[in-house]
Amino acid sequence: MEYSDTLSKVKKIHFVGIGGSGMCPLAEILFHKGYELTGSDTNESDTLERIRSYGIPVSMGQKAENVDGAELVVYTAAVKPDNPELVAAREKGIPTVERSVMLGMVTRRYPNSIAVSGTHGKTTTTALITQILINAGADPTAVIGGKLPFIGGNGRVGKSDTIVCEACEYVDTFLQLEPAISVILNVDADHLDYFGTLENIIKSFHQFAKQTSQALVVNGDDENSMKAVEGITHAKIITFGLNSSNDYYAANIAGTKEARENFTVMKRGEKIADVTLSIPGKHNIYNALAAFAVADYLGVDTKSATESLHQFTGVHRRFEILGQFNGITVADDFAHHPTELTATLTAAENMGFHRVWAVFQPHTFSRTYMLLDEFAKALSIPEKVVLSEILAVREVNTYNIYAKNLADKVPGSVWFNTFDEITDYVTANAEPGDLILTLGGGDVYKCANQIVKKYRETL
Repeated sequence: MEYSDTLSKVKKIHFVGIGGSGMCPLAEILFHKGYELTGSDTNESDTLERIRSYGIPVSMGQKAENVDGAELVVYTAAVKPDNPELVAAREKGIPTVERSVMLGMVTRRYPNSIAVSGTHGKTTTTALITQILINAGADPTAVIGGKLPFIGGNGRVGKSDTIVCEACEYVDTFLQLEPAISVILNVDADHLDYFGTLENIIKSFHQFAKQTSQALVVNGDDENSMKAVEGITHAKIITFGLNSSNDYYAANIAGTKEARENFTVMKRGEKIADVTLSIPGKHNIYNALAAFAVADYLGVDTKSATESLHQFTGVHRRFEILGQFNGITVADDFAHHPTELTATLTAAENMGFHRVWAVFQPHTFSRTYMLLDEFAKALSIPEKVVLSEILAVREVNTYNIYAKNLADKVPGSVWFNTFDEITDYVTANAEPGDLILTLGGGDVYKCANQIVKKYRETL
């Protein structure tokens, strides 16, 4: 890789958008490795407070002079080429690298790197592995896509040679990584604005598998995941799933009223452990099996791993319960793809609530347009569906797609332009025993917070 020795040549690094969830853990790691850091951001946040607690200077607003003295500038994919700090870096001849490139540079400094990939479940599984390894005394470094309450953030710096990180397939960013151990949770049709076809996605995952040196922990029940590792002979392939043909599989699955799953972990036909999860949904059995397989490969004590799986209560914005008000439960979830919505809403429906309200914010025009029928099918699961307008993110609406197009395909659903309207509608109509569940990969959590605020004001 062309950047492989860059970190050996520099000491002073500037982060554009240092408060981002993907940037903050990298900044922490580099700070503890002895690099001199500066950063900038446009919004105050908890992560910025964390960064400042190390004595790292952070400028609010992005200005050309912020890169003065830097020998390397790191930026996120969200930063536009005309950003004044990137422009200044180019003019001054300061090398610039995108965040995923820096993640690759950092992880290559850890001999025991574990990368968790997959269209769904990356954050939960990365967090599970991290928590298991911490409890086992392995002292890993971690870069997680969501806040893990167990560590009070979305990253940590350990003293061992182990690092656990998410490996995101979007625009092939995970191809910057060369892990020792990789997890492939699933391979689904997503980011089609970039990949074009499912076949191209599978090809990218195959390349990712080729870049893994020791072991591939793969969902053996998922046809696309198994296609991605076809022909791989240089690394050990370890499969997990619900089918007994897998190396690790779940038997005696029994859900509780709260949709917490109980199951037996089997290893090549032999009973290894009984597990009770504290997170809902059968999709989390797959995530737990993947984490268990990684832990077992690394020699973690079975009892310790099992206890960690039970102890794990989830990560921020993954079926996160925000409160209960007059018998109405409010929760928030990151689900933004039809497969994720189906898994989360199915779990919610099995939790014994009177009615489930799905408050969904579609995320990107391309995904909504290309998967419109799949979204409509997933949103047919709950009794009540409320939609916000589509969050544009990085796109222009060349697809001429709107929330109304999705609402028209979901009988009984309603849609609103603003979170204020949604909050008023939902709080006026929800009944004791209901679950209000906000869903989406954007800022729909703000709507959840508004709903909570309105209920608290009426208590």
